[in-house]
Amino acid sequence: MDFHKLFRLFFFLAFSISIMLLWDSWQRTQQPIIRTVPATVPKIAAPKDSALAITATATAAAPASPETIATQHKIQAGQKIIVKTDYLTAEINTVGGDLRRLEFLQQRDSKNKNKPFVLLQDKGAHTYIAQTGLLGTGLPTHNTTFTAEANEYLLTEGKNTIEVRLLATNVVGAKITKFYVFHRGGYLIDVGYEIENIGTNSLSPSTYFQLVRDKSTPEGASMFLPTYTGTAIYTEKDKFQKVGFPDIESGKAKYSQSADNGWAGMLQHYFVAAWLPKDKIQREFYTRHLENELYSVGVILPVAAIAPGQSAKISVPLYAGPAQTSLDEIAPGLGLTVDYGWLTIISTPLFWLLSYLYGWVANWGIAIILLTVFIKLLFFPLSAASYRSMGKMRVVAPKLEKIKQQYGDDRERLHKAMMELYKTEKINPLGGCLPMLVQIPVFIALYWAILASVELRYAPFFGWITDLSVPDPYYVLPLIMGASMIIQSKLNPVPPDPLQAKLMKMLPIVFSVVFFFFPAGLVLYSIVNNILSIVQQWYITRGLEANVKGAVKA
Repeated sequence: MDFHKLFRLFFFLAFSISIMLLWDSWQRTQQPIIRTVPATVPKIAAPKDSALAITATATAAAPASPETIATQHKIQAGQKIIVKTDYLTAEINTVGGDLRRLEFLQQRDSKNKNKPFVLLQDKGAHTYIAQTGLLGTGLPTHNTTFTAEANEYLLTEGKNTIEVRLLATNVVGAKITKFYVFHRGGYLIDVGYEIENIGTNSLSPSTYFQLVRDKSTPEGASMFLPTYTGTAIYTEKDKFQKVGFPDIESGKAKYSQSADNGWAGMLQHYFVAAWLPKDKIQREFYTRHLENELYSVGVILPVAAIAPGQSAKISVPLYAGPAQTSLDEIAPGLGLTVDYGWLTIISTPLFWLLSYLYGWVANWGIAIILLTVFIKLLFFPLSAASYRSMGKMRVVAPKLEKIKQQYGDDRERLHKAMMELYKTEKINPLGGCLPMLVQIPVFIALYWAILASVELRYAPFFGWITDLSVPDPYYVLPLIMGASMIIQSKLNPVPPDPLQAKLMKMLPIVFSVVFFFFPAGLVLYSIVNNILSIVQQWYITRGLEANVKGAVKA
């Protein structure tokens, strides 16, 4: 490969890094992982008069599946019940006993850090609520009215839990109590039902637990760095699966599956809400497109038959909070909601090391700097080989220029003469490019580790950098990175082709503009990496040039 093609390849590789990142972001949001599995439908009774029944001809004896979850969905207004803990402020509505609003007191709003972050809400920027109900003739659904003993509940000092109990009205033959149990110091909420059969016939109800959301993009999201918003289902057999809103709407991903393990959830950048039924209980997962441009993901659980005079209780934990890899301790696979993409195998240990360093320095920016130094040391042999090859190219540049002048437009003889020079000087024309290819996956993996980790949300560095997870508001870091690239380009051999030389001069400008939209933490990594590369390259190049001068004098 001649010098002309070498620099064309170098420019292509460098520019492709930014294109690859943006393409990867788009792919992850536009084409989520979808796997539809034929369902083995459990025997779940669908009521004739339930708002969940698709047809009026459904009977208590008719088996229900996710197909019986109605597309008609209207969120009705009712009385508000406020619950306050040390981590959450929740709003429960007496219609359905739905969880209509959930504020995270330990997390800040995406646009205003003086306000708590709101995940669930039925009014405002988007619709996103948690609903439950019973399947069975005359049993309460998410449209049934409940009553509560109080309108406000507060988790007081000395207590670790607080319970909210709601009594269903207008239910014949059964006494139904829906309950919420909120816990201190966490984001888990136990939601369930107590069912007392006060009639003369046996009851065989089933329960459904679902999350309903519109497809609006979360506040604070960047169009240049799109992240996934949609449903997800996990089972031991099929593992972590995303089912995107567009595919649910088009009918390509009408998900329905039975299992005795797993969870169903709704994802958005940094946060997740998921129903976590206990294992070894048969369940059926589903996703649906509802009216009013709403989408649901949920799970149906059967309840053992309840004889007259007997009672039964069912409870399912709801996790609604930050997505973190440590969530695997709560439920298997829940940590996968931290979406590192196709390079998870690299991103996970990188973030683990970053977290370990943060534990020492208590500053995520400094931790990123230390991580960059560690990665640079890890790739030191590869980088040294690359810079040594580029340094040799720089040293023989005058000889290459003479060969070009000697052979002019005779491409064949020019190429042959250049190959002979490379062989004589023991230079591999690709030696400066191939080591870079090995490091690109690490760069992309770190990109997703920084972008997807909620720990870096509102993580300050120094001065004006108050949030490493978003772009530099004054573009200082991208400009510094561009300047470092200019300095680094001065150490590289100058392309003999004037057009290529101009392209190489434009490269720092192109990257600076692209990095305007990248998280400040990633730009910080790039700056430190460039500075270390400049030092290493300068030292190697200076040594090579000194050897050449010494040989000439000898």
